[in-house]
Amino acid sequence: MTTAQSPRTVPKRSRARTFIPLGIAAWLVLEIWLLTVVADVAGGLTVLLLLVGAVVLGAVVIKSAGRRAFRNLTETLQRQQQRQPGDAPETGTGSTGNGFLMLGGLLIMLPGLITDVLGLLLLIPPVRMALGRYAERSLERRMREAAAPGSLGDAFQQSRMHRPDGKVVQGEVIKHDDEPRNPGDPGDAGPRPPLTS
Repeated sequence: MTTAQSPRTVPKRSRARTFIPLGIAAWLVLEIWLLTVVADVAGGLTVLLLLVGAVVLGAVVIKSAGRRAFRNLTETLQRQQQRQPGDAPETGTGSTGNGFLMLGGLLIMLPGLITDVLGLLLLIPPVRMALGRYAERSLERRMREAAAPGSLGDAFQQSRMHRPDGKVVQGEVIKHDDEPRNPGDPGDAGPRPPLTS
């Protein structure tokens, strides 16, 4: 008598797990090829100077973006401490784009000409602003999609209700029982003992 075993189903590999390693490998091959082409045309010393200069420039960009972010944070904290309790909350103050500026510095520091070009593009303020707006819109869209009725995202969105003047409505939910409880009700049993294993 033989027993039939159910066939094992192998989970499908996601597209990201397939294409991301292939994309990284193609990018590395392209970067190495471009560096060899530049080395053939301009010489190996030029390529070495380009790589060292890119590391120095990337470090300077990251350092200045970090200082700028720390300065903005300090100014925001000082404004919050000086604010009176009845004042409206500040919106739209502070600089944006420090994250993209740091990313640009990191891309410049990575060895390779393509990453250097992408990093230099991120140093241009209109490009950073456009990417920031795009990231903000896509994040808001994803949060709206995730905020289906009854989900945690929906509860989070409802907890951030605003009045028409822009002020956040602070409050808490208080549950009132209209009916008195019976003495034999399990809700009046008192604290429960801790779970033990």
